[in-house]
Amino acid sequence: MVLIGGTSNVGKSTVAQEVAEKLGFEYLSTDALARHPGRPWRTLDWEVPTHVAEHYGSLTVEELITSLFEHYDRLWPRIEELITARAAEDRTGLVLEGSALWPVQVARLQVLHAAAVWLTTDDSLVRARVHAAGCYEAAADEERILMDKFLARTERYQALMIEAIDRLGLARIDAGGEQSVVKLADTVLAAVDAQTALGRSTTGR
Repeated sequence: MVLIGGTSNVGKSTVAQEVAEKLGFEYLSTDALARHPGRPWRTLDWEVPTHVAEHYGSLTVEELITSLFEHYDRLWPRIEELITARAAEDRTGLVLEGSALWPVQVARLQVLHAAAVWLTTDDSLVRARVHAAGCYEAAADEERILMDKFLARTERYQALMIEAIDRLGLARIDAGGEQSVVKLADTVLAAVDAQTALGRSTTGR
């Protein structure tokens, strides 16, 4: 089992799907278990729901972070149950990705044959991706405010996540630069191999 964490818009889903394909494993996102208010910008096939706009528009950045952690705390028992059950089954391996894979909780897992890595990147890259996706330059002022709030929350989450990863001595990979998805997937697999070669996984003690 491979667990891939990271903040929003860091490239987790794309890399995790590539890793799953290389390993012949099943792919799953924690978003499939429960959703928190997502991206607050319009696309060709997406209109921002009223409750999402109100969520980002009415809360401060710290309140947004608190709301996010409360959501992940509620979700964690389901994630832990899924990981534990899959580890005990004799079936195809699993690549599970999502921001809900908080380092402190993952490090406490007692699961064999599992490894965990986190993708990180410069705030500027995440900002550029969100601006491009939301057509920031052409967006109305109120739409920009929502995107700015989302980015501030995302950057704060990543800062807290990196502090936890480094404090616990866990594996994190820089997903920035001009690296291809294939190269990033290979880097993730190398980190996974390093964990299993040591005779223990990030999650197993």
